[in-house]
Amino acid sequence: MNDFLIKFVAWTKFKIRLYLRDDRIIFYKQREIWWASLGINIGHEQNGKNNRFERPVLILKKFGNKTLWVLPLTSKEKTSRFYQQLNNFNHKSWIDLSQIRLISSKRLLRKITLIADFDFKKIQQRVKDLI
Repeated sequence: MNDFLIKFVAWTKFKIRLYLRDDRIIFYKQREIWWASLGINIGHEQNGKNNRFERPVLILKKFGNKTLWVLPLTSKEKTSRFYQQLNNFNHKSWIDLSQIRLISSKRLLRKITLIADFDFKKIQQRVKDLI
């Protein structure tokens, strides 16, 4: 079995554990950056890393207590119009504007930080411009 299939099977097992997780209420809000289990995905979709298949995400929009739009972050410098640099916490990051996705709050693992309102409004405008 190749490396991708091994990771995909591990992700499937972990995803089942996430699904079975208690329906605990997670308190989150727009502008926060969280570690989230994004999994192993298909093609050029952003994957998570490590044994929890996690990646930092910015919460763009909250839809009640259980679903939200997120934008994944990367530490690799990107300069295209689909990325927005973020210098808000310990190191530089880039937000991948093209990878917006709806996720369940069950995927949220732990909060990292809250970004400045000014930076968040800039990101919101960039997303609107792409649409």
